[in-house]
Amino acid sequence: MSLSSDEVRKVAHLARLGIEESAISEYAEQLSRILELVEQMQAVDTEGVEPMAHPQDISQRLRDDEVTETDQRDRFQEGAPQVESGLYLVPKVIE
Repeated sequence: MSLSSDEVRKVAHLARLGIEESAISEYAEQLSRILELVEQMQAVDTEGVEPMAHPQDISQRLRDDEVTETDQRDRFQEGAPQVESGLYLVPKVIE
């Protein structure tokens, strides 16, 4: 699929891109090559191929869910302007 100069101008306008008039032919060529690649990819038979969540068929390494730090809430709240019952108090911003 080959794009014309007018189509490149229209795409640039829709994308709110300012492009130099001298660069339009180069953009047309590059965009045409991208569209040709998409056409090639669409021509591939994918019947029976399951979608993948990740291109590599590997599992994620997970660590054990265990506590590795001590509770420091009281120390952190010492510097807070207002605290009550272990909660930070903030000004009301929504009526």
